[in-house]
Amino acid sequence: MDRPPRIAVLGSINMDLVVRCGRLPRPGETSIAESHVEICGGKGANQAVAAARAGGDVTMIGRVGDDAFADRLRANLISEGIHCEWVQTTSGSASGLATVWVEQSGQNSILVVPGANAKLSVADVRAAKSVIESCDILLLQLEVPLVTVTAAIDVARRAGVRIILDPAPAPIECPTKLLDVDLICPNESEAAAISGIAMDTNDELNRAVRELHRRGASHVAITLGERGTLLSDGETSQFVDAVPAKAVDTTAAGDAFAGAIAVHWAENNRLLDAVQFANAAGAWAVSRKGAQPGMGTRIEIEKTRDSIAKNGE
Repeated sequence: MDRPPRIAVLGSINMDLVVRCGRLPRPGETSIAESHVEICGGKGANQAVAAARAGGDVTMIGRVGDDAFADRLRANLISEGIHCEWVQTTSGSASGLATVWVEQSGQNSILVVPGANAKLSVADVRAAKSVIESCDILLLQLEVPLVTVTAAIDVARRAGVRIILDPAPAPIECPTKLLDVDLICPNESEAAAISGIAMDTNDELNRAVRELHRRGASHVAITLGERGTLLSDGETSQFVDAVPAKAVDTTAAGDAFAGAIAVHWAENNRLLDAVQFANAAGAWAVSRKGAQPGMGTRIEIEKTRDSIAKNGE
């Protein structure tokens, strides 16, 4: 490919209110946090930033409110070189908000108030039809209405555009059309929720993969944290080793993975190589504080990946 891959991201745009603490308080308990910061986030916006820093030509399709956060959220995306012509302002609505609690261990818990994200509509998809049809990969998540996501899948399918779905948060009910994608990249808990199969053993893990294929996904990449990623094309599957990293903040590990894999897969059409690149992107992200601030650049991700390969020689 003699140009940067065109990545269209349809999804959420939030302001993250990040609270760091030694541990989360138990029910009924009050404790003192270590710090609080406001960081631009949302799974859609995070993945757009990850893809842009990895070398993609990225367009964001989403909604913000008409509140004080809206201009900051839009300006942040523009500062990353992301096209925001299709980021609409929603009158009378607050922007999406996420409260993120990060423990000293790096583990996190997140509660999302959708705000304007809940107003992203099928009409918005139709309005951005030309953007979706002209991109190399459409990248989707599930912090916006499912009917909007499936409408985007329809547009991309008709245009022959490759589709990647990060199914987070995992839906209570999963429409069949939602899994009609070229690649689904859930984490372990999301794969279990969508497939209906507990994944306590490798046999159950493989059964879950087969179920995701049966329901429409051409390729499956289940991220397993320190165990790496299980990649399957429906005929063969293999574990792709994780890149070791000291976890500081795991908030955006999946978003870093999704944005990076979209760019690399579009560039060279080799999914195994793309997973290795995405694993390195995830490792870089968890070793830094903050979701978008922790996203690696192309050079940083490649150095992380190549250093592991060199050590393995």
